Amino acid sequence: MREFLDSLSSFAPASVLPAISPSRGEIGSSAAGFPSATLVIGESGNDGAISPQVGEMSGRTEGGAVERDHSIAIVALGAVAFLTALSPTPALAHASDRGHVLLLPTGYYVAGGALAVAASFLALALLPPDALDRFWRRRLPLFAFRDGARAIASLASFAGFAMLVAAGLFGSRDPLSNPLPLAIWTLLWVGLVLLQGLLGNLWSWLNPWYGPWRVVSRLFGEREMKRPPAWLGYWPAFVLFFAFAWFELIDPAPDDPARLAWAAGLYWLLSFAAMMMFGYRDWSRSSEFLTVFFTMVARFAVIERDAGGRLNFCWPGAKLIYAAPLSLSGTAFLLLALSSVSFDGLSKTFFWFGLFGINPLEFPGRTAVIGIGSLGLVLMFVLLAAAFILAIVLGQHLAGSKHSLGQAAGLLVWSIVPIALAYHVAHYLTALLVDGQYAVAALSDPFALGWNLFGTADMQIEAGVVAGAGSAWWLWNVQAGVIIGGHMLAVLVAHGLAWRLHPVPARAALSQFPLTVLMIAYTVFGLWLLATPAAG
Repeated sequence: MREFLDSLSSFAPASVLPAISPSRGEIGSSAAGFPSATLVIGESGNDGAISPQVGEMSGRTEGGAVERDHSIAIVALGAVAFLTALSPTPALAHASDRGHVLLLPTGYYVAGGALAVAASFLALALLPPDALDRFWRRRLPLFAFRDGARAIASLASFAGFAMLVAAGLFGSRDPLSNPLPLAIWTLLWVGLVLLQGLLGNLWSWLNPWYGPWRVVSRLFGEREMKRPPAWLGYWPAFVLFFAFAWFELIDPAPDDPARLAWAAGLYWLLSFAAMMMFGYRDWSRSSEFLTVFFTMVARFAVIERDAGGRLNFCWPGAKLIYAAPLSLSGTAFLLLALSSVSFDGLSKTFFWFGLFGINPLEFPGRTAVIGIGSLGLVLMFVLLAAAFILAIVLGQHLAGSKHSLGQAAGLLVWSIVPIALAYHVAHYLTALLVDGQYAVAALSDPFALGWNLFGTADMQIEAGVVAGAGSAWWLWNVQAGVIIGGHMLAVLVAHGLAWRLHPVPARAALSQFPLTVLMIAYTVFGLWLLATPAAG
């Protein structure tokens, strides 16, 4: 069987960045994040680029000036920064080269994963609440860690960000040679998310706004800041995260260096202006989507920093148990984070293309599927949100709870964090393994001038790490294990949260039954996404 797989797995991708043709620097689409022990089942016959008509512009309403809240305007402008796909671009989609079918007995994994999640629910239902509470409260003291150098670290991060934006504007047009796309889509959106989930809130030190904000505040003095309206909640972050997801998943050329540089630079400027207007703390904690997302993910980490600045080791997800309930906007934000990465996987499957009569082996390019992609991104969120709310309503009914739907949903939605993190890691694992190497090489020569700043410009890219039957076996097992483990931890966290709502163990277990069914279904869905034929 192993020899048979080796004979079929002749395709070794040079990169798993979506929408990249490494040989020509064009923007296209590939089956990113899919295991590479595959059967090559076809080639595309259409390699032509498809572009928006040059000169087309969206309509603009006219009328008298209307006084509006500044925070709403900033959110709208921030969304525009990520939706720059509405403008014409010379770097466009082209057809994918192949479709892939995973040749492993994945049905056993799917069934086993579902049973593992179900068994974890049954075991927890029989566990005394005080035993689980003692488990969550255990801490191992490490050492004190002060944040005196936080501003310096942020300033260094800002300098690096400015260099990357300059490289995007003036460096190579090849997304595999330019460090900006690799830094944002691989190092930031994959690598840093993983580190946040393991080690805690590194983003509070690495974000490129805090240091410049401190410098400007010191130079010009701190003034009384406006506060964003309370009703806004996390909705600005929700809108901006949706725009970010749209740009990543739907835009025809998210990896085009110049296009990405304009979007990232404009977003930084608008966010910085908002922080100067409303204060760094208020805007970043509820409106700047990267900070909101990274802060939520960091609650899963095994490192905790207490009020006195001491670091402690804790169990994964322990900080989620004692989190305050989220508002409706915060609940929607977490569900969007999970639904967007789920749709990223779904949108590349033969099943998805078949729904719209598209031959996945003749993928027409991302420009041609903007409409159905946008619809799918919205629909995925709506379906997940509806399923989650239904599970909460049924659970509250079974437990005879008097808590409001908003309070129960806002508390139990924290159990989504382990699932969202698991999906993120599993889905983008191959991107991290391959494109992470390209990023290390590109950072040594950011402007394609022949530099070798870190001695890595000429490093050999080992794309074979995701190719071959052996790689497919361990990749699938790691990805499947991460998804199953994430759902089992989610069940564990959900039980701890349920006991906060229902001190009686029987009621807590009953309230979790519908949510556990949803988690089992999502486990099956996640493993199916990894195993199903994908293209595009």
